[in-house]
Amino acid sequence: MSQHNIVGSEAFDREPFVLIRSVRNGGMRRRRSRMALAFMAGAAAALVGGLVTAVVVFGPALGVA
Repeated sequence: MSQHNIVGSEAFDREPFVLIRSVRNGGMRRRRSRMALAFMAGAAAALVGGLVTAVVVFGPALGVA
């Protein structure tokens, strides 16, 4: 269990309770779309790399080189 060091009557102040948001509105949506875009870019790079590798490996047998 955590321990809190509350000094004086700060826990009982009549000031309004303020929520501080660290993430802007739509932050998760932007993060998710950025992650999806990065995944698609990685998949495309892997596909291109696979095609280049296939051409290098099988190219001489097919007369491509």
